Amino acid sequence: MITSELPVLQDSSNESGATDAVSLSMSMSEIEDPEAKGKKKRGRPGKQATTANKKPRKAPADKSAGVARGRGKANGVVQHNGEGGDPVTLFEVVRLGKSAMQSVVDDWIESYKQDRDIALLDLINFFIQCSGCKGTVRIEMFRNMQNAEIIRKMTEEFDEDSGDYPLTMPGPLWKKFRYNFCEFICVLIRQCQYSIIYDEYMMDTVISLLTGLSDSQVRAFRHTSTLAAMKLMTALVNVALNLSIHQDNTQRQYETERNKMAGKRANDKLELLLQKRKELQENQDEIENMMNSIFKGIFVHRYRDAIAEIRAICIEEIGVWMKMYSDAFLNDSYLKYVGWTLHDRQGEVRLKCLKALQNLYTNRELFPKLELFTNRFKDRIVSMTLDKEYDVAVEAIRLVTLILQGSEDALSNEDCENVYHLVYSAHRPVAVAAGEFLHRKLFSRHDPLAEEALAKRRGRSSPNGNLIRMLVLFFLESELHEHAAYLVDSLWESSQELLKDWECMTELLLEEPVQGEEVLSDRQESALIELTVCTIRQAAEAHPPVGRGTGKRVLTAKERKTQIDDKNKLTEHFIMALPMLLSKYQADSEKVANLLQIPTFFDLDVYSAGRMEKHLDALLKQIRLVVEKHIEADVLEACSKTYSILCSEEYTIMNRVDIARSQLIDEMVDRFTHSVEELLQEAEEADDDDIYNVLSTLKRLTAFHNAHDLTRWDLFGNCYRLLKAGIEQGSMPEQIAVQALQCSHYSILWQLVKITDGAPSKDDLIALRRVVKSFLAVCQQCLSNVNTPVKEQAFMLLCDLLMIFSHQLVSGGREGLQPLVFNPDSTLQNELLTFVLDHVFIDQDDENQSMEGDEEDEANKIEALHKRRNLLASFSKLIIYDIVDMPAAADIFKHYMKYYNDYGDIIKETLSKTRQTDKILCAKTLILSLQQLFNELLQDQGPTLDRTSSHVSGIKELARRFALTFGLDQIKTREAVATLHKDGIEFAFKYQNPRGGEYPPLNLAFLEVLSEFSSKLLRQDKKTVHSYLEKFMSESMSERREDVWLPLISYRNSLLTGGDDADRMSVTSGSSSKTSSVRSKKARTPAIHKKRIEEESSVEGSWMLRNDTLQTPGALQTPQLTSTVLRENRPAEHMPDPDSEPGSENDFVHNPQMQMSWLGQQKMEEVNRKDRSGMNYIKSRSNQGVRQTVRGLMEDDAEPIFEDVMMSSRGQLEDMNEEFEDTMVIDLPPSRNRRERAELRPDFFDSAAMIEDESGFTMPMF
Repeated sequence: MITSELPVLQDSSNESGATDAVSLSMSMSEIEDPEAKGKKKRGRPGKQATTANKKPRKAPADKSAGVARGRGKANGVVQHNGEGGDPVTLFEVVRLGKSAMQSVVDDWIESYKQDRDIALLDLINFFIQCSGCKGTVRIEMFRNMQNAEIIRKMTEEFDEDSGDYPLTMPGPLWKKFRYNFCEFICVLIRQCQYSIIYDEYMMDTVISLLTGLSDSQVRAFRHTSTLAAMKLMTALVNVALNLSIHQDNTQRQYETERNKMAGKRANDKLELLLQKRKELQENQDEIENMMNSIFKGIFVHRYRDAIAEIRAICIEEIGVWMKMYSDAFLNDSYLKYVGWTLHDRQGEVRLKCLKALQNLYTNRELFPKLELFTNRFKDRIVSMTLDKEYDVAVEAIRLVTLILQGSEDALSNEDCENVYHLVYSAHRPVAVAAGEFLHRKLFSRHDPLAEEALAKRRGRSSPNGNLIRMLVLFFLESELHEHAAYLVDSLWESSQELLKDWECMTELLLEEPVQGEEVLSDRQESALIELTVCTIRQAAEAHPPVGRGTGKRVLTAKERKTQIDDKNKLTEHFIMALPMLLSKYQADSEKVANLLQIPTFFDLDVYSAGRMEKHLDALLKQIRLVVEKHIEADVLEACSKTYSILCSEEYTIMNRVDIARSQLIDEMVDRFTHSVEELLQEAEEADDDDIYNVLSTLKRLTAFHNAHDLTRWDLFGNCYRLLKAGIEQGSMPEQIAVQALQCSHYSILWQLVKITDGAPSKDDLIALRRVVKSFLAVCQQCLSNVNTPVKEQAFMLLCDLLMIFSHQLVSGGREGLQPLVFNPDSTLQNELLTFVLDHVFIDQDDENQSMEGDEEDEANKIEALHKRRNLLASFSKLIIYDIVDMPAAADIFKHYMKYYNDYGDIIKETLSKTRQTDKILCAKTLILSLQQLFNELLQDQGPTLDRTSSHVSGIKELARRFALTFGLDQIKTREAVATLHKDGIEFAFKYQNPRGGEYPPLNLAFLEVLSEFSSKLLRQDKKTVHSYLEKFMSESMSERREDVWLPLISYRNSLLTGGDDADRMSVTSGSSSKTSSVRSKKARTPAIHKKRIEEESSVEGSWMLRNDTLQTPGALQTPQLTSTVLRENRPAEHMPDPDSEPGSENDFVHNPQMQMSWLGQQKMEEVNRKDRSGMNYIKSRSNQGVRQTVRGLMEDDAEPIFEDVMMSSRGQLEDMNEEFEDTMVIDLPPSRNRRERAELRPDFFDSAAMIEDESGFTMPMF
């Protein structure tokens, strides 16, 4: 039996195996029963299947034999054998699945022949038990009670503690049960199709029972009976189809015999055929009546059930009926149910609709019957290609592709364009499905033989020329030129033959067009080269581009072989073609940069294995020419990378390439040295030619220095001379300064690589340290340069070098590198922080913001934002890795809310990492950032703050966000939060009001900000902090109720929340933290309360014993800044230092013992009061726990039982009364645009999402 401990599982196992075509073979058990046919009474058309015409049941005395042969039942009660091992009920047999289903059904049929009531009772209990009901229908109930009464009785037998039932239970056993359940029903009808189903008893009883169960409010009954009824209907449809085939054959035989001449006609055979035809027609009518009862009694109600699984079952099965017996079911009367359900709210139901329609549209013979449906629901199907569920969108695109294959006129150009753009989707299955559609529409060859003949006449080796031209045009018209890799990946599975036709692509680029062909424009040539490179990358790497898929998967043996073959093929072709392409397009930087990516995918062994060294020499010659002609960064980087790959030591061609590279570098270094000397000699008199000579050569060397070790040419010396001259004279062009900084940086890194890889001497370490120190000094001086690019470059290099040469350099057993470790002094830290504040936290130009329509301006904004994010991330890394002091982060954290859209993720990650490093210091940094904002507000508004202003609200909101970052585990953050409150209290009372003690301290309003953190204090810590607060309060302060004292009242009440109400101040406008504190305690059970009290008590005791181990840093000081923004408001004449007293800031900062024991001392002072209030506290918590328990039980009981409602109240199905007519005219609902919009993605293929990898907006910063 089903136990209540099993959890619920939404089973979605495949049921297709249970709906296979039913065999026409007759059951042996029925053939042995000569009386079975005689039981059939119904034969006239139109007679309804009702339970009122049941035959009189046998007396109990006549059924003794049947009981003896039944499945262990006595009077309908399940009997188990003594061993308890063998299944004795239908449910157990089907659940275990150890017996062949046909033998199980044959045993039941044998039992049915012996006693119909006992066998049917067994079948009824089978359906009841499959629903998870513990009850059993007894023989007396079966004889004397109506179905509704039996179902009501069984409803009372359900396990109320669990919502599980076999169809929703997890695990392979129950998944197998679902399959066996469906198979049992299918085999049962197949074995009974020749006699028993026509006896006016079995089917009437089963259909009546399933109809009643499907209308139950119990989900298990409804779900199980609907599945059974739909599978029963599918089996009956198969029987009806067989009867129809037999009728056609009989009618054909009858017509043939009747058309014979009178002398040859066999009258006896004609009579037999007429009798057989009549019998088949009667059986057909019987089956139709059964199907009508199931369809009208179950389907039309359950296809709109509130449970999505039940709706999905109905739609899946009606699709089977329409495909299996299209003559009867494939019409508008049944198709409309699928069309309406395309608007279902649940993705799994919409998915079943689409798959059902795919099975229909696959058969082209059915297209005429689907024409009206296609015209009516085509728009909805096309819109579902943008469905919010990816699986649904994929199947919708496949369905649209099938519609296109059946009739190209069915889809308009607008419909096709909606699918075209999905090839750029970041979700690969959607893109691949759209690629298949695009291939069918644009890139499939309609007449291959004619196209091949035309290509030969034109002298072309491939007939794909026109298709490749069309691909280029499509790519250009899509206006997403940066995403050629996405387009190629989308088409890779469907158009692989076209995309691998590199001979045709090269032919189009190199050869002149023949008659009848158009000349490729410059844009088309660039696009074709870009697409060619993408196809080469896809073939060589055999995985999707970045941004698609979950990562590189392991290739199968077949895929690996295909990859190797493709790589050899493209290598052999482009080894010869690439030098010619570079020669033709060497003046075009964009084309050359793309073409130079091709060698990175070569199998370089082919050069030596195929004796193709002459082609290698030709390639090296062309690359050298490209280097001499271009100074664009992307071209030079491509050349440098190509040389690096060709110089790999694993290939035999390395020596040949290394010689060519060394010759090129020698020439460039000589030219650079000579031009630098001339530039420095002429100084301010240098002309543009001198500057260009230095800049062009320096760009080339910098690009090569990135990938090649050029330290033996000593480029650092000349670069350093240029930088020093620029600093001293102040007239160095910014581009030369930027390139010199970058080249020097590469030189330092290559020197570090040499030292770390070998065994460096002390002289080597000293020399490198001297170089690094001098370069850091130059970069620090460049931070004050007038040119922004120079300052940004110097800042980035400073951050990188400080990170590389930090204390982490000696980790991993590299203690010998200790002389190379650099720690930035306070001056450098302040300059770096000032740079960030002045160049990162800035507003966009108002004029630029107004230019919404200028795409170029928007691109510039994005690029500028990306640059600022990199600057902030570089500085944040220094804070995270403890290279820059953590208090510097205060100036970063305070901008969290204002610049949340631009830098929120970076600041949040920085906050998270710093908290992992030191929780207490991070908390002190947070409160310091809030204090800085508060001081800036005082500076702007004066001592009298408007507490309702947006600025104060902004600080409070920032404090609330900070409080949320502490998480839910108050034990882990206990010390940090307590320290935060201590610093906040001291800041609030730091400066007394110069007008006298009757007026509030100048910073008292800060307590309202501090109250946002009160909810993060443990209960006992609240009292400790409150006691510390009272040390700063005078007696008069406790009695003040004016508005200026509201921050103190609010903060004090937030500390007293949940404590002794007698101590709480009265104020009409309560603090928001009070309600949040109450909310946090709402749903705790008494057990949790008790456990929490024990934990808090034990932790409290441990805090009091930690005086010797607790290390709490002192109060943080605002770092010195060179920015013009005032960080703290401290007029000397109005803010004298307060008298030093125990617990003051001076003691806390300068007395280590005070740091270790502040919270412990506060606890000791409160211990007596705790003893007095402890019992009251526990009692109040216990009472609250009882109340919460009662409330929890009421909420559990208040959960509503299932309510059978329609899935939509929008009037789509208002004509349900008409559905009961056998011949219906399709009455389709109006289009629901609002509902469609709710299910569509706003921008399914957002280009911004696809350039994330290139822009780096979502790349991890740390």
